[in-house]
Amino acid sequence: MNEVFEDLRAAVFSVWRRRWLALGVAWGACILGWLVVAMIPNAYESNARIYVQLDDVLAEQLKIAGGAERDITRVRQTLTSSVNLEKVIRSTRLGEEIATQRDMEAAIENLTESVAVKSQEDNLFELSAEIGRSDLSDAENAALAHDVVQKLIDIFREENIAGNRGEVAETIVFLDQQLEERKKELEAAEQRRLTFEAENPDLIGGADGVSMRLQSLRAESRDVDADLAAAQSALAAINGQIAGTPRTIIGGSNDTGSARGALMQAQSQLASLQARGLTDSHPDVIAIKKQVELLRKQAAGENPNAGGSPNPAYTALVSIRSERQANVQALTARKAALQADLSALIASQANEPAVAAEANRISRDYQVLKDKYDELLKDREEMRLRGQVENERSSFKFEVIDPPTTPRSPSAPNRPLLLLGVLFAGIAAGIGAAFAMGQLRSTFATTAKLERVMDLPVLGAISHTLTDAARELERKRLKQFFGATGALAGLCVLLLAIEFVQRGMVA
Repeated sequence: MNEVFEDLRAAVFSVWRRRWLALGVAWGACILGWLVVAMIPNAYESNARIYVQLDDVLAEQLKIAGGAERDITRVRQTLTSSVNLEKVIRSTRLGEEIATQRDMEAAIENLTESVAVKSQEDNLFELSAEIGRSDLSDAENAALAHDVVQKLIDIFREENIAGNRGEVAETIVFLDQQLEERKKELEAAEQRRLTFEAENPDLIGGADGVSMRLQSLRAESRDVDADLAAAQSALAAINGQIAGTPRTIIGGSNDTGSARGALMQAQSQLASLQARGLTDSHPDVIAIKKQVELLRKQAAGENPNAGGSPNPAYTALVSIRSERQANVQALTARKAALQADLSALIASQANEPAVAAEANRISRDYQVLKDKYDELLKDREEMRLRGQVENERSSFKFEVIDPPTTPRSPSAPNRPLLLLGVLFAGIAAGIGAAFAMGQLRSTFATTAKLERVMDLPVLGAISHTLTDAARELERKRLKQFFGATGALAGLCVLLLAIEFVQRGMVA
């Protein structure tokens, strides 16, 4: 800690011994720095705030897409475009000295860096412009910044309040042209499709149409199969009922000993047993069969005219069986026809893949053109409705909340801070120069440092004594030093005062 304190004392002593060098360097650095600061022109920033109402109840009710919000976004993005900035330059003092296109491009580039459009809220925008030209006075720079912001507001108003009716009309004309072209293409595609379908009726509709027809045929074939199974089951049931129903009814005295009537009753009993599910090996079935054989032999020797009256139930069952047989035959024919159509459709796809691919392409092209035509038609009607809404009423409301300000003080540079910074930098440069000069010379400010560097004991030091004349001269020089130092600080204060006076003179 003592060594640090000794080094600090040595540094202070070294700088103090060379204080005139430090003061000279400080003066030179400050003068140079203040000249540089004085050459920097003041830049003045003008600001304005505008409010834009985006609410459009009618457009929302009619579901018109695009509306004012899209226009505001578009203007906010294009307000600082080259075209609009060129309008600003030509209508203000920025365009007075522009003679060539290269000068205009350079001016547009500089103005692009100076102009800003910020969105503070959904409907609130801030426009700002910062102008600092060295060939203009502070008052002229401030007025020019105000004019630039005012021109930006005028452009904003022209592109929105005046509306975009011309743009809507041009868009409708363009959509009409596109619709006419798409209509011709759609008609040609429809004619190609009709010609192809006339030559290849099995491939109508392309892949989607063929697929739908295949699905329809398969579904219908499944339905016919189900109906045919039900009809066959009903026919089998009626056949079972007919087998168990006698053709004639046995009754009266002349039918009592009839072998034919007994045969029919035995056959009816046999049919009933079989209908119950009894097999031929069942004892009852075997006994009835023997009885049937015996009665059949007896009936063969009887008079054919002998027997009972016809059974009306049997006649009715036979009529129902005829209807069900006809239904089964019709369903069978329908199934065969469906199978033939299905096989032919599959065969046509398998045998002519190129034709099927052509059908798919024609159908796809037609559908794409039709969808595009419908979309363009919808866009045109929507644009027409939007144009009518804008002609009848405009939902766009524009209001200047804060008009462009005429700046009273420069926004850049911060000259007072720069002046003070140059002063402190000059003082630091002087101290640094004096300290560096002391380090270059092989002298020791204290005996302790000499003893530490030489590693030898120091017995003593000779004091510096001055005569009265020398002391008077030293006091005079010290007053001159403090006077020069005070003059440097006073010059800085004077520059600060001049800066504030100039700011107050800006109108």
